[in-house]
Amino acid sequence: MGTQNWQEYLKDRQDRWIEELSEFLTIPSISALPDHAGDVQEAALWVGDRLQAAGVENVEVLPTEGHPVVYGDWLHAPGRPTLLVYGHFDVQPVDPVDLWSHPPFEPVIRDGRIYARGSSDDKGNMLAPILAVQALLETTGTLPLNLKFLLEGQEEIGSPHLPPFMKAEAGRFASDVAVSADGSQWSEEEPATWVSLRGLCGLQINVRGPSRDLHSGLFGGAVQNPVHALVRLLDSMRSPDGRVLVQGFYDDVREPDDRLRSELARVPYQEEELLASIGVTETFGEPGFSTYEREWIRPTLEINGIWGGFQGDGMKTVLPRQAHAKVTCRLVANQHPDRVVRGVVRHVEENTPAGVEAEVVVLDSSSMPYSIPIDHPGNLAAARVLEELYGRRPYVVGSGGSIATCGLILEHLGIHTVNLSFGLDDECAHSPDEFFRLASFERAQIAHGRFIEVLAAGS
Repeated sequence: MGTQNWQEYLKDRQDRWIEELSEFLTIPSISALPDHAGDVQEAALWVGDRLQAAGVENVEVLPTEGHPVVYGDWLHAPGRPTLLVYGHFDVQPVDPVDLWSHPPFEPVIRDGRIYARGSSDDKGNMLAPILAVQALLETTGTLPLNLKFLLEGQEEIGSPHLPPFMKAEAGRFASDVAVSADGSQWSEEEPATWVSLRGLCGLQINVRGPSRDLHSGLFGGAVQNPVHALVRLLDSMRSPDGRVLVQGFYDDVREPDDRLRSELARVPYQEEELLASIGVTETFGEPGFSTYEREWIRPTLEINGIWGGFQGDGMKTVLPRQAHAKVTCRLVANQHPDRVVRGVVRHVEENTPAGVEAEVVVLDSSSMPYSIPIDHPGNLAAARVLEELYGRRPYVVGSGGSIATCGLILEHLGIHTVNLSFGLDDECAHSPDEFFRLASFERAQIAHGRFIEVLAAGS
């Protein structure tokens, strides 16, 4: 322990931290591919070693029914709150490899950016709070609060084995508030605090008719066509203006209050720029809500794929024996995936056209929606830190996507998770040439150190 303050400690060692991040990024911890299960385990061991090097205690690599979880703690602040730090060390697959400018697990630093799979999502962001904790311990010898880490290796596949794990390990991870190092800011100059993440449930609908494909001349008009029946069934689920028609779909939806809608209205929105970026001519969705509200705080029912009958070039005059569709619902606060799925199944049973049978297969891809009050003490602490770092008040935003563990933490630990992460939308997460800005890497380290200080001071 010396006279240097913790922020100087971090700044003076950036070259070392970048070398460590580069080493971390060489591990191809792709959770979706069974051939890389050993690499996910290797990444877990790397993270465990790094926690110990930072001064974190009781570090363990904990097994689940799938990829592991890394735990560690520092519990020497009696009477002070306990902060749970969340992040993930697994990464997305790298295909198509030929679109990468360099091998995805051989990090390249160029123009203030580090290019590699997982650099932004989430290894760079996940490493930052570990370095912040090390800096505080090395320079002050203590922390102003208690700390636990929950770092997982299966976020990119929806954390399928975490629900039973979190239920069984709730006592180990018991804390007062959580902070997520997985997420993003609004832009390089504009910070944001997140208040919502949508949940997810999915299913496949299989419609079956005759025992074989039939000649459409001999049987067309006399036998129900499964593709037509499926189209009618799907169309019955949503109105022309985008409102979901499944009975009870909105029963549990928490309607946004005026303050939330006012904060979301502050977020800059350029419709022409949005339309041009995605190649459409106009937005669409549930009446009475803005585009951001539809994306962040309203539920959806979407057809993700549909197939049946002849798919080749030219024409084959058949009446197909079956047709299929995949459907997902994005869920918002108070909705539960199981209840929504039951409602869709009931809708299918009650609206299947005569002459065919419909089967619903529930897909293993559900996650709970998540929301946190704007004025939650953790959010207020994050907002103060972000305003210090950016020189402006952060926007209040939501995300249309999911981080399953935020919902699990709320469900099993009864605490909210604050987002404090510094990825940006242009950093090609999940795509070729993923990168992370080194300036964001350094900013994230300072942010997590200040968050610990501010949160402790306000408790």
